[in-house]
Amino acid sequence: MELQGFSTFRIAVCDLNGLMRGKRLTALDHPKLATDQIRMPLSALNVDLWGCDIDESPLVFKTGDADGFLRPTERGLLPMPWLTQKSALVPMWMFSENGTPFSGDPRHALAQVLDRFAKRGWQVIAATELEFYLVDDSGSSLLPVINPTNKRRLNASDTLSLQQLDDFDAFFSDLYQSCDTLGIAAQTATSECGVGQFEMSISHCDAMRMADDTWLFKTLVKGLARKHGMAATFMAKPFMHDAGNGLHIHFSVLDEDGRNIFDDDSESGSELLRYAVAGCLSSMQASTLAFAPYENSYLRLIPGAHAPTNVCWAYENRTVAIRIPAGNPKARRIEHRVAGGDINPYLMISLVLGAAMVGIEDEMIPPEPINGNAYDQTFDQLALDLASAIYSFETDPVIARILPGPLIENFSLTKRQEATAFGSISAEKHWETSLEKV
Repeated sequence: MELQGFSTFRIAVCDLNGLMRGKRLTALDHPKLATDQIRMPLSALNVDLWGCDIDESPLVFKTGDADGFLRPTERGLLPMPWLTQKSALVPMWMFSENGTPFSGDPRHALAQVLDRFAKRGWQVIAATELEFYLVDDSGSSLLPVINPTNKRRLNASDTLSLQQLDDFDAFFSDLYQSCDTLGIAAQTATSECGVGQFEMSISHCDAMRMADDTWLFKTLVKGLARKHGMAATFMAKPFMHDAGNGLHIHFSVLDEDGRNIFDDDSESGSELLRYAVAGCLSSMQASTLAFAPYENSYLRLIPGAHAPTNVCWAYENRTVAIRIPAGNPKARRIEHRVAGGDINPYLMISLVLGAAMVGIEDEMIPPEPINGNAYDQTFDQLALDLASAIYSFETDPVIARILPGPLIENFSLTKRQEATAFGSISAEKHWETSLEKV
């Protein structure tokens, strides 16, 4: 791994909230990358949104806040185009002192889920669609962004507007170029139904690569927005009376011969597809905490407000939680539509794919796919508040089959501590903490 003229570089690991934690090093430290000499406290991955230790964390109070060491992921060294000075980023993941993967690292959790597919000779292919807002945070309250072309503040939504994309062309052109530099296969950009809200999709690739890309993409969008005199946010609900930000994941599974296991040449898909759907439905309510990890997240999860809260599925129906898109049967896939934009991609994808695998392992049978508008029908619901989401997450037996016990415990403790902290801040000011962190 060559520094290629960079005088400094950053090392970054993903914490439970999806934030980058790490260090800035000089070129003299470069050899350490190959020798397991870069160390950090294990608890650094399990801090709250403000970077504070978790009060009851077993990592601190049972193990004495021991160190782990970081190793580079397969992404290698990457440029950081959101900075004004040339620098490099090395994505890392955490290992315990004895060399085993650290169970509190969400990237390792995803690796363990994907290993269950690999043991069957399968590879998961995934894609994500991410919504975000461009905003003006220069005052005491959060406001819609100012149009760079006419210098007037946006005051109305403009769904699928090409004019609005053209008005922000400098930002999006920079974003596409930067994605190319980082090896992120960015695809379609659209203007969405919120004022200053946009969506971008990332092309299908190996699921771990997709999680990496999604993690990097969120950092890139927020950093480039600052370079262009704006702010960007993936908060689930930055504006109370406007659309929320969602994150959809599409996934299919290929066997050793490259065949899609969800395809049986029929319009309805294979038996394995239905098992996977059933698994996703079975753990959806208990997984809510990872799909909606903050108090603000639940402002988006309001029944009938265009975010799926009903635990149901259908073919080619955008009102449901799990949609099976139409099209060529060889591209048969599952679209999981529940998560907000504020999620940790490694944790969210672990739970979606892990639930699908549980469904396959247990040969679960899903209910019949629905017809019509899911918002007008009665189904089991996602957890609709943070407290009940925490309880379901930490006690559910299916979650325990997907994630390591220490990660479940630490994520639950983290969410409780954050809920207490946010409880002391007026809801109108939550954005000051969350805007660019989530």
